[in-house]
This record gives sequence, structure tokens and C-alpha cells, in this order.
Amino acid sequence: MFEFVRNHKKWMQVMLALLIVPSFIGVAVSGYSNGGASAGEVANVGGKKITQAEFDDALRRYIDSRRAQLGDNFDIKQIDTPETRQLVLDKLIENAAIDAEIRTSHMGVGDVALAKSIMEDRTFANPSGAFDKERYNFLLKQAGLTAGGYDAQLRSSMLRNQMTSAIPGTAFVPRTLAARLSDIAAQEREVQEVVFKASDYAAKVTVTDDMLKAYYTKNAALFQAPEQAKVEYLVLDAASVEGTIAISEADARKVYDADNKKFSTPGTRTVSHILIAKKDGDKARADAVLAEVRTAPGSFAAVAKAKSDDTASAELGGSLGVVKEGDDAFPPELVSAAFKLKEGDVELVQSSFGYHIVTVTKVEPSSVKPFEAVKAEIMAELKKPLMSKKYADLAEQFNNTVYEQSDSLKPAADKLKLEIKTIDGLQRNAKPGSSTLPVYSPKFLRAIFADDAIKNKRNTEAIEVAPATLVAGRVVSYKPAALRPLAEVADAIRERVIAEEASKLAKQAGEAKLAAGKAGTDAEGYGPARTVSRGKQSEISPAAMGELLKADVAKLPAYVGVNLPGAGYAVYRINKVTQPTDIEPMRRDMEREQFNGVAGQLEWVAYLAALKTKSEFKVNPKVLTSKTSTDAQ
Repeated sequence: MFEFVRNHKKWMQVMLALLIVPSFIGVAVSGYSNGGASAGEVANVGGKKITQAEFDDALRRYIDSRRAQLGDNFDIKQIDTPETRQLVLDKLIENAAIDAEIRTSHMGVGDVALAKSIMEDRTFANPSGAFDKERYNFLLKQAGLTAGGYDAQLRSSMLRNQMTSAIPGTAFVPRTLAARLSDIAAQEREVQEVVFKASDYAAKVTVTDDMLKAYYTKNAALFQAPEQAKVEYLVLDAASVEGTIAISEADARKVYDADNKKFSTPGTRTVSHILIAKKDGDKARADAVLAEVRTAPGSFAAVAKAKSDDTASAELGGSLGVVKEGDDAFPPELVSAAFKLKEGDVELVQSSFGYHIVTVTKVEPSSVKPFEAVKAEIMAELKKPLMSKKYADLAEQFNNTVYEQSDSLKPAADKLKLEIKTIDGLQRNAKPGSSTLPVYSPKFLRAIFADDAIKNKRNTEAIEVAPATLVAGRVVSYKPAALRPLAEVADAIRERVIAEEASKLAKQAGEAKLAAGKAGTDAEGYGPARTVSRGKQSEISPAAMGELLKADVAKLPAYVGVNLPGAGYAVYRINKVTQPTDIEPMRRDMEREQFNGVAGQLEWVAYLAALKTKSEFKVNPKVLTSKTSTDAQ
């Protein structure tokens, strides 16, 4: 029903912005252009510093969230960009500006409201739904928070939430404007189309040598052959070191025999319970239920469904699933009892939640993996420290040799038993990620295309292009950037010229048709009538839709000509404009709510811009260009 609002949200924002936020245009830019924050800080908002550590932490959390979202498609080079850093910094500045306004306005959250929020938080509830102080303290401890620290965070969060809900809530779109917007969205126009395809005019184009030369001269940048180099290179990495390290099976056996518990799989228990929550007479009730299930062991699931106060597990016949030793997802008393019981046994256990009638339905004993199954894993672990030391030794030799004997890579290759590899056609501006070869690293490309490396054909220094991966290279031959000969690119130019000239001919024909239509002398050749509107999908080119919907329809039929890039030229005849009058009042009301929502978003953006300007924030511009630290990555 509301496709228009969803599909034209940006258009709606522009329309409403003209009414709501003109006075704020440009205000948020001042902090970036009036000088930066002092050294040692990322930004200063109303006298409050945003430190480098705070920024790094926020950026790290953003990168981690994107890594979790993208999975295998995650690429730090695409995420850690100036645009991302701007996004993270803007959010920190906005939060600091909000906090400054909260302090200035003496806003606060009362103790009663704070306590109510904590008590109603389901995170801290026990199985019966009531606030559990032991669980509250346990979870805060797990998060590394004190009660006071959590209270401060929660107060700040509640205040920000109040502002972010209150300010947008003040925005509204007048009913007359909302009705007009609904009318515009619903308006339909009946159109007919005739397309003059550029491809139909290609055969009419005659390309002369002068036309080819003119295009070649005017667009010389399109026909530049990039600079290229033929490069020899050596790679020292973990793979080249691994073959020099040997671990015997006897060494691995010693590790296994010394402590094979490391290779054991702990036992598990499949557990069910019936919870009798703490109330008056709870022990007597628990004893009665225990007696009932011991008398009829097969009734455990039915009794759990009928009498357990743990409603979640009761629906599953009391099942808690698989429990491991030390499992902190369950009360420790329950876990301890489960690992003492035999399969089918039933026991009564007390915890902070009440009384549990516990039974074990399946026992999986612990087991130790045989040596053969873990031999490769042990040998790999034994190799790691030896490889690290060996790599450090070889890396030093690699560095020294390629530097001291800089006219050839052969001495380093012979000394370290490395293979000299060759790549031809390497380009300075090769895109990172276009190949997995280490020579495509931006660091290596900068070094290999440095003046000394090109002119003197000397080895580059050893360059770390990835953790534990060193590369050194040498230019064998070099071709500077040059304009490709006309004869070499003539065929490609001919195709471009034909396409351009054909488009011109199509446009000329289309404009003649348009003029004839407007003059009322040519109404033939148009296709079947189609109805278009802002709220409906159409087969008509998106490039034409905007022109059709904004065309002056005071006099019908109206004619519109549209250039279709790469396709030709289209002429449209608008025959009829229909304005539906049967828009339901409920639909208008719901659309108005959506318009109000868009207006509220713009109101909030404008308010934030005003707060930021009011705080006279300053930014250290270096933070937007420097790369994330290794730790943050």
C-alpha cells in the first residue's frame, strides 16, 4: 500500500528538508574547517576531549561488527577508509554534544526510574520472571562492571534515549501538505512511447580518417599505455621456512604421553529437571513431586509440563539439553549433581532458584583421542616456536643480502634456497586485491617503482607485505607510460565514433518527432498506452520517469523528449492525467504518520547539527587520514 514512501524516501527527505532544516545548512561543517583539536586528542567537544584511545576503541568495535556481518567477504582495506573514520568520529562527536547538552540543561534520571529500569530488565530475571539480584551481580561481574559503573552507563543511555525519541516526536507534516504529497504519489499519467534506437542509425554513419584523428587527439588520455615493468622477486615466508624444520614422531609422542588430558573430550550429561521455585511450603511440594516421579519414572516429562515453575523447559518435558562439566549456563549445584547421577537416577537439589528434581537421561563418558589422531596437531605446535626463531634468523640474512649485494637477487636466493620468480607487465597503480601475489602489495609497488629501482635496476629493500612475509624485488626492464599508436587503437576508436554519431542521428530524429508532436502535425508511430506513477514499477526507462512525472500537463496531449544514454532518444506523449479521489482516510492517516517519521528524522539531524555547532567542536584532521593500528585491525 505504501510503496511510494518506501521507494521515494530520499525524494521525501529533500521535499521536507526544504520546509524544516534550511536554517541549519552548513552549520555542521564549521568544526571541520575552523582548525583542529590540540595534539594528543582526536576532537574537543565543548571542552570535553575525545581521546585517541576512545576513537580507536569505537573504530575497533565498528570494524568488529562489520567483520561479523561480512564473514569471509570482510576486507580491512575496504572498511578502514577515511569515510569509515569520518562516520565513527561523527558518532562520537554527536554523543559528546548530546552529553554536553544534558549537562548544561541539568537533565537527569531519578533513582526510582533507574531502579525500575533495572528491575524490569529481563536480562536479570530468573526463570519465573522476577528480578534476581544474584544473577544481576554475576552478569555485571562477567562484564567487568561495578554496580555504580553500570548505573552511570544506564543513566547516560536513558537520557540519550529520551532525547532521541522526544526531539523527532515534535516534528509533524501539516495535513494539507501530507494530503498534497499523497495526491502526488497517487497521480497517474497515461503515456505512449516511441524510441529512436542509436543502433538503428549505425549503418548511416560514415567514419573518415579525419574523424578518427580528431577523436584520438581529443581523447588521448583514453589511449595511454600505462607504465609497466618486468620484475624479478624473492619471497621469504612461513612456507619457505617450514621445510627447514623437522619434528620427529618421537618428540610428538613425548608430548602426548606427558599430558594426554589435553587431548581428551570431557564427558557430558543430557539432563531434565522440574523446578519448584522458592515459595511458602516449597520443600514439602518438592518432596511430593520427587516421590511422584520416583514412583513412576516414565511420568517425568508429563509431571514437568504440569508442575515445573521453569516454563521454558516445562514445554520440553523438563529437558535442559546437554550439560558439560563446569557449565556456567546452569546453577552449579545442578551441574554437580548431574555428574554424580547415573542414567535414569532422580535426585533433589537446592539452588538459588529453588528446588530442582533432576534426572539424567543420557551419559557420555569422557574420552582421550588416540595419538595418531592428534600427531599432526602436536607436531604443528612444536614447530611454531622453532619456525619463529628460524624465520627471525633467515629474515636478518635476507635483509642483509639483498641490501649488500643489490645488483642481483641470486646471492640471496642461493644462500636461503629461495626461488627467483618473475612477473611481466606489473603496473604502478595495480589495484590491491587484484591478485594474491605479494608483488601487488602497495608497499612493494611503491618501492619497485621508485626512481632508484627503475633507473639503476637495484634490489629493493626487504619489504614486509604481510605478517611473516618479506619480499624483495628488482626491475629487469621498464616501459614508461606512452600514447598508444593510432593504428593500434583505430578499431576501438571507430566503434566509439560510430556509437557517438549514431546517438546524434537518433537524437536529431527524436527531436524532429518531438517538435512535430508539439506542433500537432505528427501523432503516428507511438506505442501502446501505459500508465505510470511514482508509486508503481514501470517498464519505461528510469531516465525518462523523472521527466515524465514533472512535465507540465496543463495542456494535453503533452510531449516530452528524453536522451537515453547509450541507447538513443525517446519521445513520450502524455495523453491523460488521473488523480484518484478514492484514497481511503485510513491510508492518508498512515501515510501522514510515515511523512511525520521522515520529518522527525530530519528534525533530529538538524537538532544534532545545532548541538554540534553550539559545542564549538574541533577536530584533529589527521585522524581521518591515518590508518588503524595493527591492534585495532
